[in-house]
Amino acid sequence: MRQRAAVLCGAAVIAAGTVTAAPADASAPRPAHPAPVAPAAGLHWEKCATEDYPTLQCASLEVPLDHARPRGRQITLALSRVPHTAGTYQGPLLVNPGGPGGSGLTLAGFVASSLPAKVAAQYDVIGFDPRGVGRSTPALDCLPGHFDPVRPDSLPDTPDVEQANLARAKSFADACGEKYADVLPYIDTVDAARDVDAIRAALGAEKLNYFGYSYGTYLGAVYAKLHPDRVRRLVLDSVVGPDDVWYDANLNQDLAFNDRHRAFLAWIAEHDAAYGLGSDPERVEAAWYAMRTALAKRPAGGKVGASELEDTYMPGGYYNGYWPYLAEAFAAYAKDEDTGPLVEAYENFGALDASGDDGYSVYTAVQCRDAAWPRDWDEWRDDSWDLYEKAPFMVWNNAWYNAPCAFWPTGSGQPVDVANGELPPVLLFQATGDAATPYEGGVAAHRLLRDSALVVEEGGGNHGITLSGNDCLDEHLAAYLTDGTVPRGGGGEADAVCQALPDPKPLESKAASTSSRGSTLHGLLGFRR
Repeated sequence: MRQRAAVLCGAAVIAAGTVTAAPADASAPRPAHPAPVAPAAGLHWEKCATEDYPTLQCASLEVPLDHARPRGRQITLALSRVPHTAGTYQGPLLVNPGGPGGSGLTLAGFVASSLPAKVAAQYDVIGFDPRGVGRSTPALDCLPGHFDPVRPDSLPDTPDVEQANLARAKSFADACGEKYADVLPYIDTVDAARDVDAIRAALGAEKLNYFGYSYGTYLGAVYAKLHPDRVRRLVLDSVVGPDDVWYDANLNQDLAFNDRHRAFLAWIAEHDAAYGLGSDPERVEAAWYAMRTALAKRPAGGKVGASELEDTYMPGGYYNGYWPYLAEAFAAYAKDEDTGPLVEAYENFGALDASGDDGYSVYTAVQCRDAAWPRDWDEWRDDSWDLYEKAPFMVWNNAWYNAPCAFWPTGSGQPVDVANGELPPVLLFQATGDAATPYEGGVAAHRLLRDSALVVEEGGGNHGITLSGNDCLDEHLAAYLTDGTVPRGGGGEADAVCQALPDPKPLESKAASTSSRGSTLHGLLGFRR
């Protein structure tokens, strides 16, 4: 998770309860069946308004570290709320930005202000930091500065480079095990879903409305599997493929991100008058990889080597609103050897701060714990080199990002079978060119969630597509949240199709700015899933 979300100020945090020892078998996989949720005390909401979200309130909730031991050690979840104002009240709408590792506190304010006012007014929009994240306690930070520049080149074209990257991955896993041995066995999607039900209980709601982006779609689907009778409405935007959690999902991402990066380079070629890098996409691609080769030898500004360059340009695969800025930095370096814009782009899009360190710690903890990963590095190496031949853009960067799972200090569970025939109608949104959660995942979830409806953004490549400026998509969302209406198609994969918004224009153009809502949303969703 490469999180760039704005930090919410003023969230109230309650100290964790008495510490008790973790059970001796805590590192072993645990079953996904639901445990009873202990009755929760009422929440005490306090003002934590921001300039953008003046009605935002915050609270905190203690939940068991181990839900099978409700009177054992307690941890704290940070919550946020925009309260309903209409006479018609439809209950809490819990929102999650994904990750795993993403903070959802500010997302509550964004969703409440971005939905039509008459729709938002009927819900208490609830944000939360999942266990381990942000203002929840304890918040994980396994190895501060793990992504400080300049890292080894992600491309392991010599044994020394490969060993340097392996040492980094193992050191991160070891640090997590040393600092959080008693916590890591409980940082996973099933426990986060049990937390969701504790939030529901604390809110005094018999049923929950849920709206998740990205990884948040998997969290929502797992919650619905555990408690189908407690789901009132369920919106999943940019859907995690339920059949490939998590090793295969990352391999599938590699192919999709390569396609999306090439779409970005083709866009630069299309706007050769602005960037002067050539009108042939293959020529532009060759120039980008030449830049990568040069930076591997001499990092820009002492900060942006080959790995940092990949970090910087990966967000363009999530959101095309970044393309004009990334293109400017590329052109300045390629044509004039000007490193300033490239360093600025890295600091804006690629560099991690303390919240990013926390997000990555939770990302690895959840992914490594949720499902089995290969423990034999030879399997990672073979799979990555095979993919590199087809899709060189982010294969190795992504492999090293997830490589701590080869050394993770806990056991792994089994992915939850989210197939569900007991839910009310569920609304799914998916872009055909989404790289982080490829289109096939949305189709698979549509098949597994009986009575769901799938709205497709045809020709879209962004990740997180509702409340981002596409009125067609947002009308379906508003109708569903108003009265449960979902589209019903004529038998194809999609129940409704919306056309994607046009790609952005270069910065020199009057049309350069993209949807402000889109930019805000993608700042909250962060990167990596």
